[in-house]
Amino acid sequence: MSLQVETLEKSMAKLTIEVSAEEFEQAMEKAYQRSKHKISIPGFRKGKVSRAVIEKMYGPATFYEDAANLLIPDAYQKALGECELEIVSQPKIEVTQVEKGQPFVFTAEVAVKPEVTLGEYKGLEVAKADVTVTDEDVDAEVEKEREAQARMVPVEDRAVQDGDITTIDFEGFMDGKPFEGGKGEDYPLTIGSHSFIDTFEEQLIGANIGEEKEIEVTFPEEYQAKELAGKPATFKVTVKEIKVRELPEADDELAQEVSEFETMAEYREDLRKKIQERKESAAKTQKEDAAVEKAIENAQMEIPQPMIDTQTRQMADEFAQRLQSQGMTMEQYMQFTGLTPDKLLEQMQPQALKRIQSRLVLEAIAKAENIEISDEKLDEQIDKMAEMYQMEADKLRELMGDEEKKRIREDLAVQEAVTLIADAAVEAE
Repeated sequence: MSLQVETLEKSMAKLTIEVSAEEFEQAMEKAYQRSKHKISIPGFRKGKVSRAVIEKMYGPATFYEDAANLLIPDAYQKALGECELEIVSQPKIEVTQVEKGQPFVFTAEVAVKPEVTLGEYKGLEVAKADVTVTDEDVDAEVEKEREAQARMVPVEDRAVQDGDITTIDFEGFMDGKPFEGGKGEDYPLTIGSHSFIDTFEEQLIGANIGEEKEIEVTFPEEYQAKELAGKPATFKVTVKEIKVRELPEADDELAQEVSEFETMAEYREDLRKKIQERKESAAKTQKEDAAVEKAIENAQMEIPQPMIDTQTRQMADEFAQRLQSQGMTMEQYMQFTGLTPDKLLEQMQPQALKRIQSRLVLEAIAKAENIEISDEKLDEQIDKMAEMYQMEADKLRELMGDEEKKRIREDLAVQEAVTLIADAAVEAE
């Protein structure tokens, strides 16, 4: 295999990768062996047709695509090992030569890690956060606890009102016919939560238990299911149950129920201390974020779009995993919100860009300040991770490769860079 690297504009590069004719021939033979049992030619038993016969009848191009798919992943990985570029995107592959008896040639256009020119990053002016704890702050915390301790009380003597928690059966129809995914039984729905499309919830107000009500809605234009997008539908809905939240009084009894304290006064004082700690922690984070934001503004870099696209897809995957941990699929989320995969990625792009800029600038600061992570600090971090994963630290060290340990060092160096610029920042009233 041979490799040529061409530097392009905007932190892009093109790798031209040539695989020998011998390797291409081997891939052609593998492609034939894998597909010969699928090929049927009159006069030959299935799976017994020779490659020469197939190529004579249909041409050698019959196996080009499969052979290319066999060659490209390994050849690309070898090229990554040979080139000195730090690649930060998925490759855009283009086959430029594919012919029997000739070398196989393809290009991979990739984004490379951009150069960062730092501006001022010490002594940056940031706004000072207010960490004062007010009576209203404490009241809000008590109210949250009242909400948490609320009882669900069934209601049977009136119709549905805004804010009620209902249990419903429903089935959706379009042009008089039920559609897939439009049916649900014993579905919990809080009126006013806007978790259903259009005016679905508002139209349930006034419905009585056991009553079937027809609700007319229109699906959003960008609804995930294309066959439903922008179209009107009718839902037949039966309210099976109505409940309301009944909150306890904010008295000594509540304090005893939810805390170690005997009186509401003691409980409120403890809440005040905890709110103070939270506000101070939030102020620290706010200062760090503001300092990083200013450092980004003062720096110069050119972020290639494929790098942003890769980061965006990674964030979407992380989001899907979080949804899954909460018992929801991405498909369900799309259905409830009316978003499409493309729209979700579009919404995530600004955040992805900010994440990239932040990382690049902080890495550059860590390099400029010669921040290095000692073995002791690395061990401390692995110990913390082991505790979080509930496993032995030595076992975790054994499982970790050099690349994983390198990433941990880089992450710790970035965090030290954050602390450095935040500590050096000047807070303005």
